Amino acid sequence: MKAADLISQIPHIPTFKKFGKVKRVVGLMIESQGPESSVGEVCHIHILSRGKQKVIQAEVVGFNDDLVILMPYTNMQDISPGSLVEATAKPLEIKIGPSLIGKVIDSLGHPLDGSQLPSGLSTAYTEQEPPNPLSRPPIDEKMEVGVKAIDSMLTVGKGQRVGIFAGSGVGKSTLLGMIARNTKADLNVIALVGERGREVREFIERDLGEEGLQRTIVVAATSDQPALMRIKGAFTATAIAEYFRDKGMNVMLMMDSATRVAMAQREIGLAVGEPPTTKGYTPSVFAILPKLLERTGTNLHGSITAFYTVLVDGDDLNEPISDTVRGILDGHIVLDRQISNRGQYPAINILKSVSRLMNHLASKEHLQAATRIRELLSTYMNSEDLIQIGAYKKGTSREVDEAINYYPGIISFLKQGVYEQISLPSSVEELIKLSEKGG
Repeated sequence: MKAADLISQIPHIPTFKKFGKVKRVVGLMIESQGPESSVGEVCHIHILSRGKQKVIQAEVVGFNDDLVILMPYTNMQDISPGSLVEATAKPLEIKIGPSLIGKVIDSLGHPLDGSQLPSGLSTAYTEQEPPNPLSRPPIDEKMEVGVKAIDSMLTVGKGQRVGIFAGSGVGKSTLLGMIARNTKADLNVIALVGERGREVREFIERDLGEEGLQRTIVVAATSDQPALMRIKGAFTATAIAEYFRDKGMNVMLMMDSATRVAMAQREIGLAVGEPPTTKGYTPSVFAILPKLLERTGTNLHGSITAFYTVLVDGDDLNEPISDTVRGILDGHIVLDRQISNRGQYPAINILKSVSRLMNHLASKEHLQAATRIRELLSTYMNSEDLIQIGAYKKGTSREVDEAINYYPGIISFLKQGVYEQISLPSSVEELIKLSEKGG
């Protein structure tokens, strides 16, 4: 920073610090008498732990009469009545820069391996406003993700936001790993929110791999961490993606999962005193989701293509979080348990999935081929029960006969090995050939 810039900051430096004192701890919350602060501001709680001074970071989440309600980023061990609370007059900041690529960090931007942050990083706030709607260029360029079923049947554009909807154990993490390794994006930013601690390293080593990690920044907030850390994991990953988008890059953001972000916000909302509404989710959950999801997409400099996984409770696609997220995003990919049970991976249910921008991105020939394959697959699925039990007689319906003839080829086309790499042009070419020749 230049000397002139430093001098210009002098009038903004506070001449005194604001302090308060912890009054009591209730559940997940810390109630403090002061300091003067605002919602979203970070405070430092000074405590004595095993004879040593220690500082715990906490965020102002609300007020109760004249008390400030704080939620810590870490555990509350050793906090006691009278612990000093210092206001920083700033929201949460993280350090971002190109030297962060290839690293795994926590929600506060600290490397998980305990190493020091590289030098030369820029400072950014985790919470930003979404781009102005009129400053978003239209999406008119395809984004290759390297998954044949998506590139051909659910074509995604640069800056599009897509949800991956699935129950547990249907292959969400595996699909994210395939996209991260195969995509033509300049950079991957992956947020693992609420994951089991065991799964973080497994995802990095097995699903992402060394090749994928070399152009990826991973933000991990495991399920044992406080609710605030899980929420900040999502906001930190989005802020990192925004930083590189503003540098003119095409970024791929993958978040696993949006549902756990909503659950963390529900924990905070209930602790603060919000009334539970649909399925126990508080009103703030439905306010925070669009604020988070709308930050991705295009702006005047670059793009963030985003994939958000959504845990479907009991495979019910109409549960509150699934319904809300699906309404905000530009498309949805549904992973089906029945499809995975018969060994078809990735287990994408083409008939229940849609890309809202495919009609604007794909060529006429490509669209005609995709529509024909959808029609054939739909015809087969509508008559599947009759076909399986042998009740259907060949020649009864020309459409069903044709669908039966095409079906093995369609299923073979939709299958893809976990480490199999297929380019977008090859996928489209194979789709067109399939639509013309069948199985």
